[in-house]
Amino acid sequence: MMLATARRVLDQLRHDHRSVALILVVPALLLTAVYFLFENETLPPGVPRTFDRVGLMMLAIFPFVVMFLVTSITMLRERTSGTLERLLTTPVHKADLLFGYGLAFSIMAALQSLVATGVAYWILGLDIQGSPGLVVMIAVINAVLGVALGLLCSAFARTEFQAVQFMPVVVVPQILLCGLFVARDRMNDVLEAVANVLPLTYSVDALQEIAANADPSDRLWMDAGVIAAIVLAVLVLASLTLRRRTA
Repeated sequence: MMLATARRVLDQLRHDHRSVALILVVPALLLTAVYFLFENETLPPGVPRTFDRVGLMMLAIFPFVVMFLVTSITMLRERTSGTLERLLTTPVHKADLLFGYGLAFSIMAALQSLVATGVAYWILGLDIQGSPGLVVMIAVINAVLGVALGLLCSAFARTEFQAVQFMPVVVVPQILLCGLFVARDRMNDVLEAVANVLPLTYSVDALQEIAANADPSDRLWMDAGVIAAIVLAVLVLASLTLRRRTA
């Protein structure tokens, strides 16, 4: 059931060229825009470029945001069109359905992360200590996190506009508090405590570990494990909140 759902969603995406372009192309274009923001900076010899720090973080943030939007809106469209309700009248379990959607969008997330990371390294010249493979791994996990949160939030929205309104509630605070703009140890105690429980924080920490170490560190594997556990928990929660009837 799960694989059949994943195949159906992928087949729908294959015929939706705009969604495919949004998933695969937009993060790479946004990353390129970030590169040109810092193109003319003048740095002393031996000082890392700002793009090497900020661009690396964007490899986690852009896929996360795009997959959250695409997944939440697509899932809501399935509900409002009646497709989801018809599927739930069959013996398919809600968990099979949600994990099928998660699998389909995770495949697209992996392709998206490969494209964005390839552009960052081979076109924009991203230069860090760690392996590109580890960067792709964290980017994929983070994009899947966006998928899982998008599926969960779609259960609480009745229109596509409401789905988009979850952005400032779910996505924006994580971007602000993940450590991209201000180090968490420089925040006040309340914001630091909130930041320490947000999943995007662990993604940024993992990428910083990759940037600083040529070999994978224990902290990196711990952060990746925490993100993966959150993804699984969110998917399970989304399956529990999925309604069998459309209001």
